Amino acid sequence: MFTRCLRSRAAGVALVVLTLAAASACTSTATGPAVRTTTGVPGSTSLATGPQVTVTPMTDISAGCLGNSSEVEEAFAPPSYVYAEWIGCGGIGFARSTDSGRHFGAALTVAGSRGASWDPAITAAADGTVYAAFMHASPRSVSGHPVVAVSLDHGASFAQVRQVLPPAPGNWGDRDFIAAGPGHRLFLTWDYGPSAAEVKTLCGKGGSCAYSKGDLNAVIQVSGNGGATWGPIVHLEPGFPIGGGYSAPLVVSPDGDVDVLFIAHPTDPGTDTVHPGYEYFTSSADGARWPADPRRLWPGVGTVSVPEWWIDGDISADAAGNLYATWDTQTAAGDVGWLTYSRDGGRTWSAPLRVTPDTDHAPHIVESAGGQAGVAYVAWQTSAPAPGYATYLRPFSIQRGWLGPAIKVSGAFGNPAVWPGDTFGIAVLPGGSISLTWGSALGTSKVSAIFSSVLTI
Repeated sequence: MFTRCLRSRAAGVALVVLTLAAASACTSTATGPAVRTTTGVPGSTSLATGPQVTVTPMTDISAGCLGNSSEVEEAFAPPSYVYAEWIGCGGIGFARSTDSGRHFGAALTVAGSRGASWDPAITAAADGTVYAAFMHASPRSVSGHPVVAVSLDHGASFAQVRQVLPPAPGNWGDRDFIAAGPGHRLFLTWDYGPSAAEVKTLCGKGGSCAYSKGDLNAVIQVSGNGGATWGPIVHLEPGFPIGGGYSAPLVVSPDGDVDVLFIAHPTDPGTDTVHPGYEYFTSSADGARWPADPRRLWPGVGTVSVPEWWIDGDISADAAGNLYATWDTQTAAGDVGWLTYSRDGGRTWSAPLRVTPDTDHAPHIVESAGGQAGVAYVAWQTSAPAPGYATYLRPFSIQRGWLGPAIKVSGAFGNPAVWPGDTFGIAVLPGGSISLTWGSALGTSKVSAIFSSVLTI
């Protein structure tokens, strides 16, 4: 399964409006030949009345890239940079905005990514350095491993490319996530198995692939020098080398604590057969030493099925350090998205709150971004119940619950038969706005493009 990354979290965002309203389209912000705006579609919709919510018209930021553009990830860096990274442009595509997502420059191909590259992940350090990670396999090898491209000029170019190589050839590798910590510390999670030959995929129609068998493990590596060198592979769940873990998004607190959410599927030690699994939380003070018993989150709401192909699970933190975990479960009653939060660093978690309102078996890719203390922005992309893919957002408060109804951010529905990627991008901006990016195939297009909008409350 997999193609997705870490979203950068902006702290100290001031949220003034605590109820949401019917939204209206605002004037297009797209200018220049590098972007284009989709016309003839509504800007946004909401289900209540009250203070205004505006969403800029969806703009194609992947214009000029041939073929499919999908699986976008996003990061924000002060004072006004927004970075988007996706699969496309002959490898891994990238575009940046210098005005908080209102305009994006021309898309480029990230250095070192041409060829077999997938699963973008992006973060920005406190000093402004941009780290664009992705998975890569050379033409002569089936082994996948992470690559980290480094930009020292706020995403204008990527002058350094760092290979994060496994200890031996012939491995299986997938879905990386990256986060910057204090100083020059970087934390990189990815899916690792000693033998690619043991891994068997299960691919969905109109989607990507999951795993039915294999030596699957969620692992982490730490760099103390901005990615120049990396420490050893450390597994996050017990049972290595068949721990059943993969897809491990993470957040890093200002003091360096590392919090990770990952999927783990019970795996038969004799056949490597994977069974329905659950989301697990784990935390480390330094990223190198991890508890032997990760916490399983709310198994009573259902399991993560074996054929589920999208990125299931995300974690974010608000300005006060409160944690938010989102995921979706596949049950006989349908696919349901969930939210739970922790006010004590992950030691205890709130009862799960249902996020997605529809009742069906369509994918629900659920993500979040933390805002001011006690507030998170929960978003999801789904191909139901409407006639195609759409992206929605709903603000949440620990004290007050949902701050309003769901807002449809995407102005047009995407073809449900065309894969948009396993993730979308979300970042909180200064002043209470939220930037979203997502993949979608509009109209008669046979390929997905990357679109962006900025939502203002």
